[in-house]
Amino acid sequence: MNLEKLKDIEAEFLEQYPLGFEDAHFFPTMKKFKPEKMQEFATEALKKENFQNPALVVDGFFKTIQKSVMVSLFDKLKLKDALAELNSYEKDMLSIELYELLYGNKKNGFEGLIEFLSQYKLAKWTLISIVPYTMNRQSEYFIKPTTTKMIIKYFELKGLEYKPKPSYEFYEMYTKYLDEMKNNCAKSVTFDNAAFTGFLKIGIEMGEE
Repeated sequence: MNLEKLKDIEAEFLEQYPLGFEDAHFFPTMKKFKPEKMQEFATEALKKENFQNPALVVDGFFKTIQKSVMVSLFDKLKLKDALAELNSYEKDMLSIELYELLYGNKKNGFEGLIEFLSQYKLAKWTLISIVPYTMNRQSEYFIKPTTTKMIIKYFELKGLEYKPKPSYEFYEMYTKYLDEMKNNCAKSVTFDNAAFTGFLKIGIEMGEE
């Protein structure tokens, strides 16, 4: 990992935007980005007690994704259509994978959700990672393909090769890299994991201009 590049873009970023993402003048789009409200909604919609009712969990899963500004409308519509066709058994299976992902064996849940959504050609990084990130914004990461590829290449993250189909092994290794990078940056850009990867993307673009 090239930490020198990281410190360079952080210095340039904070020189232009001393308050980081708190400066609404520089980042008007941040007004639409309300991760605290999303976290509050998802935590309630997907709380442990709700898993006694698989239909309620599937509904909470979709509504969490539907409310997110980070997932494309196209994917939301495709997911809506797929979930509308699920029978009771399939809702049961999906809720089991989501429980493992959020409260049990994360690896099993992650891989199980990939397998489940693959049946509908919906095993995409954005759909797999959005709910864990929304509920745990300081420990889980939202994986946006273009941003992820930029970060891997620019910061020379060894042993990582982005692939369109999600995998837990990639997610785990990428998370470790990002956590290390966060530990080397100011709090004004690390308060939220999606904001942090957004900062990296902006910093890379600034450095390449």
